[in-house]
Parts: sequence; structure tokens; C-alpha cells
Amino acid sequence: MSNNIPITVFTGFLGAGKTSIILSLLPRLPKDYKVVLLKNEFGDVEVDSQLAKQSSLAAVSEILNGCMCCVLVGQMKTALLEIREKYRPDRIFIECSGSAFPATLAFQIRELERETNNDLKLDAIVTVIDAENFTGYEDTSPTAKMQASYTDVILINKWEHISERQLEILIDHLNTLNDTTPKVKCQGRDGIDPAIVMGLDSKLYQLGSPELSLPNHHDEVETVTVYRGQKPTSTHHGCGHADHTHAEEHGSCDHIGHDDDSFLAEGRLMEALAALSKESVWRVKGFVRLESGYHILNWAFGRQELTPLSVDPERTGSVKLTMMGERGEVKRAARKLAAAIGADMA
Repeated sequence: MSNNIPITVFTGFLGAGKTSIILSLLPRLPKDYKVVLLKNEFGDVEVDSQLAKQSSLAAVSEILNGCMCCVLVGQMKTALLEIREKYRPDRIFIECSGSAFPATLAFQIRELERETNNDLKLDAIVTVIDAENFTGYEDTSPTAKMQASYTDVILINKWEHISERQLEILIDHLNTLNDTTPKVKCQGRDGIDPAIVMGLDSKLYQLGSPELSLPNHHDEVETVTVYRGQKPTSTHHGCGHADHTHAEEHGSCDHIGHDDDSFLAEGRLMEALAALSKESVWRVKGFVRLESGYHILNWAFGRQELTPLSVDPERTGSVKLTMMGERGEVKRAARKLAAAIGADMA
């Protein structure tokens, strides 16, 4: 425990499992330990705002429609100051977008350290690796290599899906990128011990340190919205950030369109997802209304998970998904998915 507010930054490629690891930490913390999550996400689907209502997070603040390390640079700083003023949490978790390089964010936090007299303080940069798919997306994303190279700890997630030999090869490869940072295997659904990622007092990205040559990652990921029941006003940058607590009702950046109350058959959805190529589509995330009610859909590299929602999302329609993948290819895949489930594209 400390008087300042430590900040832990989680980075890692799309679908690596950052949100799951963050949520797995919460039950292991003291019941009166207040954590706020600042989440940066592609697209405009506020999926993680629902997590505040189904977890012990004190609040979730989301920065949508762009990457806060480049396109939306500066919004994170404003959001952190608002979180400090409004919630005064014991800790802030920042979950970066999948293609974010944390250096720009870390330097902003270092500036806040100086401006707030260390009241806000960078504690750790944590990189989550998808053991099953790292080799594939590393070839596509230079940022993925940078995320593994400049970090305080590397968490190896989903290693149970590969052989021991494949895991050895992965760790050897990670050591060529970064041989000084600890590499820790996650414990499946149990995630990791909070002591591994908290209280590290990071020495990375100190003010005055040499500037790094950052990869141009603006075009690494393209996003497409697939919807049924309402049309999003825009899928471009500039929606700003939204705050969500357990008790607060929240709006969105969408205009209400013609609502479609019909549910989507789960078998039809699964068949459409099975047809996606994980080489060109890396992540599908959003809300679907099945016969049993609304669910959060998380699909990454051929694996999907449906999480029931205890409270129906507001103004969502029966389908609202953000698809993320290779530029120029993900739109083709989105057209096929939309046709398969009777939806439209935006």
C-alpha cells in the first residue's frame, strides 16, 4: 500500500488475453482495494463497460475509436487525471489497444509523475503473449516485437494449447527479443499472482532517456463494424472516452436506429465464425442477442467465448460486433460474416 496511485500498463496483441488476465487479478486483491480500468479499444463497441457491472472493478473508463499512443495521444493523460479526481483508486490498470506501443503512453505517465509530484506513478509495463499465435502475428505486426522487447514482465498466455517443444521454441525466440525480462506462464483461468505484476516500480521510459524509434503502426489493424438493429453513426476516430461504474447508466456515440428484437441462432453464429480465417481476421468482439439473452462475444484467432450478460446493453440491437484484422482483407471477411448472420456493415 502507498499514498500515491500506482499505474500498471497491460499491452499485447489483439486477442492475447489482456482483459481476462486483468479480471483474474481482481479476486486475489483485498476486498477494499479499489481498482479502476482505463481501456483503449479499436471500434466503438463499449464491451468492457459491461465488465464493471460484473466484476469488482470500481469503474471502467474507455477510450474508443483509435489508439491512445498515437491518434488519440493526450486523451489518456486527461482520463487519468479525471480518474484520480473522481475515484481516488488504490491502483489504475491501463489496457492498451492491440497494436499500441507503450513507450508513448509510458512517457506521458512519466510526465504526469512530475506534474502530480509522483501522486500518479508508473509501476509496471506488462506484456501479454498469445503462445499459440505469437509467431504468426509477430510477422504481421512490428509493434508485437516492440511490445515484447520493452517491458517489465512478459506473461505467456494460452501456452496449454501448444506442445512442450513449441513452448520451448517460443521462449527461446522471446529471449532473442528480450533476454533480461522475466517470462511467466499464466495459470489458465486463474491468471497470475498479483505480486508478479504489482509493486515492480518500473525503471523503463524515464524522462530524459533516449527516444526510441517507434514503428509506424497506424495501418497495422483495420476495423469494421457488423451490426443488426441499428446503424452506428461513425466508426472513425474522435468519439472520446466514456466512464462507467457499477451504478451509472451510460450512453454511447450511436444514434438509435430501427431496433431489431429478433435473436440470432447460436448455431448460425458459430458456423459463420468457423468460416473466418485467422490469418486475416484477428479479433471479433461485441454483443449478440441469442435465444437465452445478450452475450459478449470474444473471438480471437479461431477460438471464441460467449459470456452471458446479467444486464442487457442499452441501444445495442441484436448484433453489434467490431472485427479487427489485416488491412484490405478484414472487410471481405466482414461482408461474408454479415451475410451469414443477416447483418449489415458500417
